[in-house]
Amino acid sequence: MFKRLRIAFLLYVLLFVAVAQFFAGQRAKNWDEPLWVDVYAVAGDHDESTRRYLDELEPTEFKDIEPFLAREAERYDLTLAQPFRLRLVGEHRAPLPTLSRDAGILGVLWWSLRMRWLATRLRWQADGPSGDVLVFAVFHAPSAGVVLDSSTALEKGLIAVANVFAARDARATNQVVLAHELLHTLGATDKYAPATNTPIFPLGYAAPDARPLLPQTKAELMAGRIPIDERRAEIPGSLRDVVIGPATAQEIGWKSPGKP
Repeated sequence: MFKRLRIAFLLYVLLFVAVAQFFAGQRAKNWDEPLWVDVYAVAGDHDESTRRYLDELEPTEFKDIEPFLAREAERYDLTLAQPFRLRLVGEHRAPLPTLSRDAGILGVLWWSLRMRWLATRLRWQADGPSGDVLVFAVFHAPSAGVVLDSSTALEKGLIAVANVFAARDARATNQVVLAHELLHTLGATDKYAPATNTPIFPLGYAAPDARPLLPQTKAELMAGRIPIDERRAEIPGSLRDVVIGPATAQEIGWKSPGKP
């Protein structure tokens, strides 16, 4: 009986958290003031190089994301000069809830509730005001030929998990990954074909009206790659090679449906 009461109480608390975060997500896209983003570093493996990288992590690890998003917001006439404020608040050393690739609906629901509860506990434990969005940057030791493609995000919970590499020469591309997952929390959808990872035309193209169309010179953030020809697409080297397209801007509230 006690076990059932405990489970029922936990489910009630998680439901309360989910409803509260739903309304928080709705307010997040009003763009009346900047959204604060708390980034927690997480060790994604037990490799010594990952541990060393996290021990030397600096607050400027994701410094290029703020000016990138400010630049893109200006293109859509957003009145906020700085729509996002990122801060690396520290390391989360406990394991994160995991989501298997073959998780069914109930598995995804349980994972999302556990992530919401974790985010809520971290916000309660924060020394000062907590961020509007919480991102876990999970660092992995780089390996030849390995591509990290299992990042996840919860739109209504304003929570994201970004898998990145623990290497200095990956910092620029890590920021592309984290910015991509950050916009997922605000309702931005992927704009690439899952089977091939190639951008979908026209939504996944930075310049769909270009002539000639290919090769493109930049990537649309939610497509994640620069189309080179009908079959090939390259990962952008940094956020300098990335833009936010009109469809993504509309999804996150930067552009009204009728605005060109």
